[in-house]
Amino acid sequence: MLLGILAITALLLSAMGIYGVISFTVAQRTREIGIRLALGAERKDVLKMILRDGMTLVMLGIVPGLVGSLALTRSLKSMLFGVRAVDPTTYLAIVIVLCATALLACYTPARRASKVDPMTVLKHE
Repeated sequence: MLLGILAITALLLSAMGIYGVISFTVAQRTREIGIRLALGAERKDVLKMILRDGMTLVMLGIVPGLVGSLALTRSLKSMLFGVRAVDPTTYLAIVIVLCATALLACYTPARRASKVDPMTVLKHE
C-alpha cells in the first residue's frame, strides 16, 4: 500500500515537472509561435509541434529507463512476488501510463500556445 502511494506521488511529481518545463519553454517561445501563426501556421500545427517536442523529451527518458530497469532486474529478482523479473505486460503498462501522463502534462501548455494571438505578441515587443 505504501509503495503504491509513493508511486502515485512520484507520477504526480513527474507530471508537474513535465508541465513546468513545457510551460517554461512555451513562454520563452511565445514570440516565435506568434510569428508562425501570423505567417499562416494553423493552430493544430502549433499544438502538434509543442506536443511533439514534449513527447520527444519523454521518450529520451523512457528508453534509457527501460534499458536500466532491464539491466537491474537481476539484483531485484529476490524481492519480486507474483511476477517474473522481465514481465513484458508490466513494462508495457508502465510505458503506457508514463506516456499518457506526459501527454496530459504537455497538452495544457500546448493548447495555451495554440491560442496565442499573433497581433498581441507582435505588438508587445
